[in-house]
Amino acid sequence: MNFKGKRKKLFTKARKYFDNIFDCNKESSFNTIEVAVVIVISILFGIITGCILTYGKGFNSNTNDNYTNELLNTYNTILENYYDDVNNEDLLNAAINGMVGSLGDINSYYMDSIDTVNFNQLINGSFVGIGTKVSFGDTEKTIVEIFDNSPAEKVGLQVGDVILEINDKNVSNASIEEVMSLLDGKDGTKVKMKIKRGTEEKSFLLTRDVIIIPSVFSKINKVNNKNIGFIDIDVFASNTFDQFKSHLGDLEKQNISGLIIDVRDNSGGHLSQVNKILSLFFNNKTVLYQIETKGNIEKIYSDGKKGKNYAVVVLLNDNSASASEILASCFQSNYKNATVIGNKSYGKGTIQSAIKLSTGASLKFTTQKWLTADGLWVDGVGVSPDEEVNIENDYYVVAGEYDLQYDRAIKILSE
Repeated sequence: MNFKGKRKKLFTKARKYFDNIFDCNKESSFNTIEVAVVIVISILFGIITGCILTYGKGFNSNTNDNYTNELLNTYNTILENYYDDVNNEDLLNAAINGMVGSLGDINSYYMDSIDTVNFNQLINGSFVGIGTKVSFGDTEKTIVEIFDNSPAEKVGLQVGDVILEINDKNVSNASIEEVMSLLDGKDGTKVKMKIKRGTEEKSFLLTRDVIIIPSVFSKINKVNNKNIGFIDIDVFASNTFDQFKSHLGDLEKQNISGLIIDVRDNSGGHLSQVNKILSLFFNNKTVLYQIETKGNIEKIYSDGKKGKNYAVVVLLNDNSASASEILASCFQSNYKNATVIGNKSYGKGTIQSAIKLSTGASLKFTTQKWLTADGLWVDGVGVSPDEEVNIENDYYVVAGEYDLQYDRAIKILSE
């Protein structure tokens, strides 16, 4: 199976929002007053806002009340007296972008409602829909991918079909938001579609279903009378552990003597998922990694009862970040028979929290650092492989086909 090709197909678009992935361990929302404050903060103070956010806890409550009143008064003045119409959504987007940008942190940024939906689908590992990906041209909405076992596949929709109508509404000139709202719905509900295929028009009735996004792929390699398992992890979504455990169980039933775990081009994801995956390999006395919050350090231990005995190779490259680096560094520090092969990783040693806005948009900002099991901070440095194996940057890796890093892993585990 072409694992890397499948990865590129599924996740190229999503990677735009996922290069610096974060642990979605906190979620809250803004009410109307808070949104107003956000807008005015950005308009009036710009970079100064970053200082207010950073040092605001040093202000007393009276000072905070004064700031809030002044900001709200200014906000209302702008809305009531500005000579032209004010687009609240554009104003809000610009405001939050300015505020988060003033932090000077590439891992803290704002996502509008569309970006948020795309991101949440990827990080959740599933969504309710018909199971298609659609490209949006000026007038044509074309299906570019159909998920396996999805409602779209079951009724016979095909890649290349041009969507004409959804629920009897012409979508030729519809926005992305309008199309998404028409496709959105509860599990089990119906959606009608009319498409054009070549010169022919066809109509379909689909039933929305839960679409699982695969993030783990595996296969077995038979070399020198040995069974060597291979597991590729694309992203640490909220259902990745369940997929990983299932694949690993299938491989272990075939008596593998070694295992390759491929986290190349994996930008990270839920820390809870990498914790559970690592706990399959280490007992509960093992420190997986550490978290630093405002100078206080907490050691994160495995939840496992016992470890594994077979050899493990982790494949790593310069696009492996965050949770992927936690996995690789943990094997380096704790596993007796592990080798990390490839290139130095991205170097993202921070953890972000997500805030959901009432508009459907969201933002994330850095709240913690993570350290390796040995207490090292890899931010801006990366995890160095035990054995460096280079592949040309313009050559897209295909597992098992002229993949020097993969081939080296097979050689180590088969000798």
